[in-house]
Amino acid sequence: MTLYPQLITDALRTVRYPGTGKNVVEAGMVEDDLRIAGMHVSFSLVFDKPTDPFLKSLVKACEAAIHAYVDKAVEVEINVKTLQAARPDLPDLLPGVKNIIAVSSGKGGVGKSTVAANLAVALARMGLRVGLLDTDIFGPSMPKMFDMEGARPYSERIDGRDLIVPVEQYGVKMLSIGFFVNPETPTLWRGGMASNALKQLIGDAAWGDLDYFVLDTPPGTSDIHLTLVQTLPITGAIIVSTPQQVALADAVKGINMYRNEKVNVPILGLVENMAWFTPEELPNNRYYLFGHEGVKELAAEMQLPLLAQIPIVQSVCEAGDTGAPVALNPESIVGRSFMELAARVVRETDRRNIEQERTKIVEMKK
Repeated sequence: MTLYPQLITDALRTVRYPGTGKNVVEAGMVEDDLRIAGMHVSFSLVFDKPTDPFLKSLVKACEAAIHAYVDKAVEVEINVKTLQAARPDLPDLLPGVKNIIAVSSGKGGVGKSTVAANLAVALARMGLRVGLLDTDIFGPSMPKMFDMEGARPYSERIDGRDLIVPVEQYGVKMLSIGFFVNPETPTLWRGGMASNALKQLIGDAAWGDLDYFVLDTPPGTSDIHLTLVQTLPITGAIIVSTPQQVALADAVKGINMYRNEKVNVPILGLVENMAWFTPEELPNNRYYLFGHEGVKELAAEMQLPLLAQIPIVQSVCEAGDTGAPVALNPESIVGRSFMELAARVVRETDRRNIEQERTKIVEMKK
């Protein structure tokens, strides 16, 4: 049998790309490099992205079409080309980022997101280049805390890749799944879907050069935490807790998660949030609503630094609700506490980088 190009292209016209419904020839996916040598046929298929979900199945469908409509004896060689460059390989996914800090808590309701937001703002006020990623796929809060609920990030082609451009507010680059979903609709995703969305926010975004990349993680321990340690070499973790015994018990679980020998992420220290209540009009008064220095005692027990004790004042809640983190006002009681926290985090990070090797990402078992 003699092969000629029209036979091959007619066979390929029977293969439709599921994303558009067009056949691969009509869609312009067959590169103009068709070569025939006897019973050997070679050509290229062009996809927009290397992560195209139909890539493998379409290659097989093209090969099957040639065997069905031309001849089973044809040797088919299909080269795959992509218009968009692939993500950098792990662990160098974010080559311009110096330090990655995970802000975690063992349970919800302890003010972890408030600490993460104000830490990011305080670091930026120190003149550092800061990024903030809201990794809580199911309960994102950063858009509201930064008064950016209406923001819709756009994509830009950079070095052959279409990258999401983070929004910027108060000197902090930020992304959250909250920018891409309806805030009134629950995110009903399985773990794999949430992890893939998180990987996109990390690896398909134009974070650029950062001194600190702050991760606001979900409460507890979950698939999201596993995805983070499998994707990023986290420099260190900060554990946030209130002084209550029930919160402290969960904080220990969070500490042990990062200290697990398979994870091995250094703990930079603990933050005692809601350490006491101080009325703004009586700044010297302290009322211990949730216990007295429980996190301070836990830090001493586990031989970890106590990074800060953050008091409760009404302005903290108001600042979060209005989208103006209290760290923007360093003259206030709590604003000053967050500036001191940021300075301590910088010192502990520098010390960690001198004394310890770079964190290794957790290898995925196949």
